[in-house]
Amino acid sequence: MRIALFALVVAASAQDWPSFRGPAASGVADGQNLPVQWDARRGSNVLWKTEVHGLAHSSPIVWGDRVFVTTAVSSKPDATFKPGLYGEGTASEDVSPQQWNLLCLDRATGKVLWERTAYQGVPKEKRHIKSTYASATPVTDGRVVVAFFGSQGIYGYSLAGDLLWKRDLGRFDVGAYDAPEFEWGTASSPILYQNFVIVQCDQQKGSFLAALDAKTGATVWRTERDELPSWGTPAIIPTKARVELVTNGSNFIRGYDPASGKELWRLGGSSKITAPTPVAADDLIVVASGRRPEAPIFAIRAGAHGDITLPSGAVSSRAVAWSKTQRGPYMPTPLIYGGYVYVLGNAGIFDCYALADGKEVYRQRIPDAGSGFSASPVASDGKIYLSGEDGEILVVKAGPKFEILARHDMTEPLMATPAISGKMMIVRSQRHVWAIGQR
Repeated sequence: MRIALFALVVAASAQDWPSFRGPAASGVADGQNLPVQWDARRGSNVLWKTEVHGLAHSSPIVWGDRVFVTTAVSSKPDATFKPGLYGEGTASEDVSPQQWNLLCLDRATGKVLWERTAYQGVPKEKRHIKSTYASATPVTDGRVVVAFFGSQGIYGYSLAGDLLWKRDLGRFDVGAYDAPEFEWGTASSPILYQNFVIVQCDQQKGSFLAALDAKTGATVWRTERDELPSWGTPAIIPTKARVELVTNGSNFIRGYDPASGKELWRLGGSSKITAPTPVAADDLIVVASGRRPEAPIFAIRAGAHGDITLPSGAVSSRAVAWSKTQRGPYMPTPLIYGGYVYVLGNAGIFDCYALADGKEVYRQRIPDAGSGFSASPVASDGKIYLSGEDGEILVVKAGPKFEILARHDMTEPLMATPAISGKMMIVRSQRHVWAIGQR
């Protein structure tokens, strides 16, 4: 099983970016020869630009010659979201009828090949003023494309746009743990493992993790979770001993057997609000969250069993290689690249740690961070790309010394994490999808 999964990850990384943050949620695709310099206004090294109606923070995914994105199109013409660094927990007033759509674009040209409306009607849930009704990234394995729209359901399509199945998983009450009257909406993305679609559905009451049959949408297994609302995407982690399904959560970070949904281990001490996705390398699983006072980063050794919560005052154990408090990111998922862990804070603090032992390599405030960062960093060929809410992409040199190589204004807010595939970086801004590549 482990060999087959590694083969899948390697095969996908050569060309495809099938899910949030690409193969194994790593955020890494080398051998792409992406440009350091481009000009969004003049079109230099911009291969194409395609307008997409509606609002969505979901990221683009790529399979072969196709790019898939989701969007929610409001009947309210001035519908928007509020980017920036602020602490409001307000829900959006836009509860007007919407269309929840899945689009397929040609990777070479950006032409819209097809668009399907999965659901239309009045939203069954509200959303945060900074979020959208389409914040979950779709996923594909080349056989099925799965779009998850929270309370509006989950949908499986063929690559040609044929609806294969749909499921109503119920209405999700997702919002502030300490103010249940607030509703913030869902954002956790579906993932695929073998023939399973796996979804993490944490809410005020009735949280669960479920595996659906990728061909039919039928429930294969369902595991109840005693959890607070969360927004992190689960991750499949291949290790030397086994494959683990790892979830970020407020009460416990947990590892499961993805074949059965059986819990393998749990780790307490996390934040009350969790959004970043678990990532891994060298049999170390890095899980973080940014809500203070905890705001932890944990490096968990693969193969753990039982309750591995650290004793009070401890920062490591047999199961936890290292940990830190008040260093975790609120929204962006950490990046593991070249033996380092890069952590991007919403306010623009960029940290670099040694993966093996957690030693701090540098801690840098990004100059002119503006409205901050929600998108997660991605990397290719020794460069790290940081997408800011003000619309700027920073190109940072990977390695033990912080160096900004370039800054690029994409002209619109950037909330979604880019995809890297086929010698292109596919960038989703507020109103457009862009392909950046060498001309």
